[in-house]
Amino acid sequence: MTISCDVAVLGGGTGGYVAAIRAAQLGKQVVIIEADKLGGTCLHRGCIPSKSLLRSAEVYAEIRDSASYGIETAGATLVFSKVQERKTGIVEQLHQGVQYLMRKNKIQVIHGKGRVIGPSIFSPKSGAVAVELADGEMETVVPTNLIIATGSRPRTIPGLEPDGRYILTSDDALILEELPESIIIVGGGVIGVEWASMLSDFGVRVTIVEAADQLLPAEDGDIARELQKLLAKRGVAIHTGSTVLPDTYQAKEGQVSIDMRTGEQIETLTASCMLVSVGRQANVEQIGLENTDVRVERGFIEVNKFYQTGESHIYAIGDVIGGMQLAHAASHEGIAAVNHLAGEAVHPLQPHMIPRCVYTRPEVASVGLTEKEARGKGLEVKVGKFPFQAIGKALVHGSKEGFIKVVADANSNDILGVQMIGAHVTDLISEAALAQLLDATPWEVGQLVYPHPTLSEIIGEGMLAVDGLSIGM
Repeated sequence: MTISCDVAVLGGGTGGYVAAIRAAQLGKQVVIIEADKLGGTCLHRGCIPSKSLLRSAEVYAEIRDSASYGIETAGATLVFSKVQERKTGIVEQLHQGVQYLMRKNKIQVIHGKGRVIGPSIFSPKSGAVAVELADGEMETVVPTNLIIATGSRPRTIPGLEPDGRYILTSDDALILEELPESIIIVGGGVIGVEWASMLSDFGVRVTIVEAADQLLPAEDGDIARELQKLLAKRGVAIHTGSTVLPDTYQAKEGQVSIDMRTGEQIETLTASCMLVSVGRQANVEQIGLENTDVRVERGFIEVNKFYQTGESHIYAIGDVIGGMQLAHAASHEGIAAVNHLAGEAVHPLQPHMIPRCVYTRPEVASVGLTEKEARGKGLEVKVGKFPFQAIGKALVHGSKEGFIKVVADANSNDILGVQMIGAHVTDLISEAALAQLLDATPWEVGQLVYPHPTLSEIIGEGMLAVDGLSIGM
């Protein structure tokens, strides 16, 4: 069977289905080709299930600490199977919501493995997609424009290939039936520290091994050091500037062991299992790119500022093009790509204006340049910092750890970046992102009347602190 359409989307993850909805809103006939479930990694193996587990871990930790709120409990029992049931229920509810959106917007969904094919009797140019259905039958989708949104998968380390029992990826960890007694987490980036925070709150003994000289290598050094201090206070063993030696890995008698090098020193680590979280690899294989002029550089599809590939009618968005590999970035890219192919106005995405969130306890959130990045660009900067311990609502909430850091241009007074660590900062960072989008100055943001008592007051204080005008310190 051959199906013609205006826009075909190869991959039904967050970026893919958002692009499809935007195309449908513009009156396009749209087909999504998805080999698994709509929602992709974010909904089924990433953002949503991991945050559900993190929330359960946070509640468990708060119950254990309830005496500090004047509430004495007889004890709390963690039933991990119920934690997993809650996660599964949330994922399924959202999955049904995505399916509803496809029906509402009259988007045809084809479940099967899609492969881009070259020019043929069906299409004079490459971009048609041959789809192998579950029953072995084939369908061909011939679009005017194709959007590739095939996402990514966990990157592995040679010699430490995942087996689902002793060596886990984040995908494997999400479906654990029971918690391990201890775990070695290889990689202290976003995924690694989120799992460290979660598992530590669940009572697992956690060790992190990170090759860089700080956790969260892409984030501000002050923020990373604060997170490391707070995780260590909770019992997480953290080794930065360290690498594991895959040749020394062993698994026997229900535990794993591996040597770790730190400088010239070698130390053997042991645990019940190991989680490898060293980034994500784009899904560019076996999707037919060799039949096109689409270029792959360093494992990612190369695109221009409008997300066009080497063939102007073929676009690519999301994790498959690299960059920040965030669900909200993929959604924005998908909308921009559709607007471009439809002839609508396009405002190219500025990567440094994409908020970055880490859902540890406490949370980390940032947008824009770090102080180090700004100075590296030759900019003269001024910095304001303000602690959560001076915010009344933080004390009421029982989460006084952390601070805000605002980086501004000393000459233009523009906000260059904002970094935060503390309770609910992932819910606060959007205000800083909006301020950057509107080219606001710290003084202008500081003039906003913030409701009291709220955690949001820290943004106003942090902005005023840039010029030494904060009220609370």
